[in-house]
Amino acid sequence: MTAVLGTVAAVLVLLLAAAAMLFWRLYSDSVRRTDAARAEVEAERRRTDSHQAALRRYEVAFASISGRGELGEQVLVETARALGLREGIHFTVQTDVAGGGAARPDLLLLVGDERRVPVDSKMSLACWAEAVDTDDAEERLDALRVHVRNIRSRAAELAGKGYQRWADAIYGTIMFVPSDAAVVAALDTDPTLLRWLLDRRVFLCGPTGFAVIASAALFAATERAIADDVATVRARAASAHRSAGMAVDAVNLSSTHLQRFLSARRRELDALEQFRTAVTPLTDASASPTPIPAIRRTEEAVVNGHEVSEGLPVD
Repeated sequence: MTAVLGTVAAVLVLLLAAAAMLFWRLYSDSVRRTDAARAEVEAERRRTDSHQAALRRYEVAFASISGRGELGEQVLVETARALGLREGIHFTVQTDVAGGGAARPDLLLLVGDERRVPVDSKMSLACWAEAVDTDDAEERLDALRVHVRNIRSRAAELAGKGYQRWADAIYGTIMFVPSDAAVVAALDTDPTLLRWLLDRRVFLCGPTGFAVIASAALFAATERAIADDVATVRARAASAHRSAGMAVDAVNLSSTHLQRFLSARRRELDALEQFRTAVTPLTDASASPTPIPAIRRTEEAVVNGHEVSEGLPVD
């Protein structure tokens, strides 16, 4: 009986130990999962705070003209680069066209013959964004009307700057809006807006319209570069032709002088031979043991139309 009780007690102790180990493992797993969940919550909270801070910076940026200019210019430049335009060749950024900073468009398209197209990108889209976000028809219409007023206000500012006096490729200014939908919404809200803008030589366009203008500028710049290259090749070909002609004339003149020299030397040798022949009887009469040496003459050959004697051309 004692042995049975001992066995039961041992089994109970083992069961209690196993239960305690299982409980500890479950507790440890629960703590680990809780810590992981807490870490994920903290990470999500940090991401949310970061997004809120970025949104606040975005709102602050869009609330100022300089901020809108930086954001719009970034979209504008990226659009130009995506179309294949290269800065410094097809466009420039923040170029002072008037001197003194009075006229500094966000971007200048270079279309050849020193003609340029000014592009401004400081148009605000805050009211248009409000119109898109709201579900109320009246609020949407009011926001779009304010959007149109903002476009008119910015266009009046651009018309007053007179960019076309220094960048006169189109005798006006392009007002870039980084959303085609915002442009269409403004024109739909106010049917007289387009005529009003054209009267002030301000051309409203979104990324699609700017792509058309930029592609035309790229084509014009490419045509200008090809024409410049052709003109350069033609000028260098004319220069090479003149140099070749002068070189041939110099060779011909040198050949003429050389032929005259060799002709005179031949006559000199003939005269010397005649003199030797005349002196030979005197040599015989003097019984001189050393005769007068013979005059050496080299066989003449004709090479490429030129006679040579001992490596020199002769007539």
